[in-house]
Amino acid sequence: MNEELPPTLQNILDQKTLRWIFVGGKGGVGKTTTSCSLAVQLAKCRNKVLLISTDPAHNLSDAFGQQFGKDARPVEGIDNLSAMEIDPTGSIQEMIEKSNNANNNAMTGILQDLAFSIPGIDEAMSFSEVTKQIKSKDFDVIVFDTAPTGHTLRFLSFPTVFEKALAKISEISGRFGPMLNGMMGGQAGGPDDMFAKMESMRATINEVNTQFKDPDLTTFVCVCIPEFLSLYETERMIQELSSYHIDVHCIVVNQLLYPSKDSNCAQCNARYRMQQKYVDQIADLYEGDFHIVKLPQLTEEVRGTKSIQKFSQMLIEPYVPYRS
Repeated sequence: MNEELPPTLQNILDQKTLRWIFVGGKGGVGKTTTSCSLAVQLAKCRNKVLLISTDPAHNLSDAFGQQFGKDARPVEGIDNLSAMEIDPTGSIQEMIEKSNNANNNAMTGILQDLAFSIPGIDEAMSFSEVTKQIKSKDFDVIVFDTAPTGHTLRFLSFPTVFEKALAKISEISGRFGPMLNGMMGGQAGGPDDMFAKMESMRATINEVNTQFKDPDLTTFVCVCIPEFLSLYETERMIQELSSYHIDVHCIVVNQLLYPSKDSNCAQCNARYRMQQKYVDQIADLYEGDFHIVKLPQLTEEVRGTKSIQKFSQMLIEPYVPYRS
């Protein structure tokens, strides 16, 4: 068996070549808290850090107690850290509105139905928003607070889907492009312009996708809780990430209970035993190949900048439970 790796995320802070860090897992396991905490620690050793939420149910604003939107904004009270929340649906709508004359409502409806029907289009627009921010801002590292597992895997695999979608769009453009242009009177910003813009995204998307597969530039941090479904989904995610050639070598196990040895709480003790069973399974599966960070169940929510800063210390300094 390989030697046990340090149970912290210090290795991520030390790897100065990293530009893309994904934090993901099943819903409700603490992805946002972990991604915010990791971004806070990175901001101490990097010049410009960007935290991006690609989850439609955004939580960054709630976590920091500060409103974020589709543009990167500095996080109050933390130097070198900015955050943004992507709205893929809004991005699609904005693209459609720009591609149509305001007076041509019928044409807008047709293109809207077309855009929303393309498989993976929301992941594509999220990716597009990311590349746009990266081109306009010179961030050293970008941390992704991702959507639950299924959405995240689609986000990471969408270049393949996008290639298929472009083939379909090219077919539609060839068949109906002249007719649509005729209906719009050949105006600028018509279907041909929209199709051309989507085609131009291909090179940028492929470039970023190549970087995602470079372990010197990209890594993925899995977050889970010690329960069967979460452990099962973590294993599925690691296998999927490996098939996409995306590096993953860190696991955060969240919400661990540590009742005192003389505790009379039967429910606490029973849950502790159940959790330890899955902690042992995680060790059997990943110890020696992964940095396994164990975080406790807290008695209060992690909300606000100061609370996140305090919690973030446990990512680099192993939590030592006290069980008298």
